[in-house]
Amino acid sequence: MRNSGRVLLTGDEEHVVVPHGHTNQSQQFLNAVVQATLSTLLLDYDGTLAPFCVNRQQAFPYPGMTSLLQEIIANGRTRVVIITGRSAHEVLPLLAVHPSPEIWGCHGLERLRPDGTCETPHVEEPVLRALADADRWLRHQGLHNRTEFKTGSVAIHWRGLDDAMAAEARGEVLLGWFPIAQSTPMDLLEFDGGIEMRMPGRDKGDAVCTILDEIGPEAPVAYLGDDTTDERAFPRSRYPGPNRAGSSRMAQNLGCPVDQAARGSAGFSDMVATSLS
Repeated sequence: MRNSGRVLLTGDEEHVVVPHGHTNQSQQFLNAVVQATLSTLLLDYDGTLAPFCVNRQQAFPYPGMTSLLQEIIANGRTRVVIITGRSAHEVLPLLAVHPSPEIWGCHGLERLRPDGTCETPHVEEPVLRALADADRWLRHQGLHNRTEFKTGSVAIHWRGLDDAMAAEARGEVLLGWFPIAQSTPMDLLEFDGGIEMRMPGRDKGDAVCTILDEIGPEAPVAYLGDDTTDERAFPRSRYPGPNRAGSSRMAQNLGCPVDQAARGSAGFSDMVATSLS
């Protein structure tokens, strides 16, 4: 009997309720950053560091974001890690930060280290067959021009379509992809502006867990993202104590989307100012 994959569509995610007014938690976290020898800043890319774009290759960071990250990295007190649904190598030319930060791509399947070494999983034959079936379905539906192929996954994007056309495209994709996911060990992961069929295994939560294990329980760490795929990382990063902060509820602040009061986070501007102090 074959194990079927998970179908993680909108509404399945564990939404994070973000309480407001946690001034004490915010101050505790920032105090921990000030006192720490090294802190860690985990960042999503699309929608967090850069605006969503119909042309994904034009999704450059918000104005001032590259220089801001450059300054944080150069300061040497904060480890910066990008955790994105994109291929890790795809982020480098868009971000244009030197030296390059560590990047986890494909929702945690890839790990590109600052020295250029990249860790990727072995893609088994059943996964390749399932992805080939998914690709054939997209071609049959005339949606292949909206397809993105990545390590162990294929994604379809409908950003730029109006609501009716996006809903129609989503229905056409799921009509063919749902049976594939149910009969193979593949996962369906819905994100802002599309849906992805991916091999089982690591996700953003696993990437966060790996990083937390590496830095230890006392080091301050903040995770900033904007999508349901980022919310999946938060429950695993809810360690006891004031040194953990996460946000997926975005508000414009200094040209980048960050919540001012999400789970004890005082916002990206305060995090940056403290990182550089």
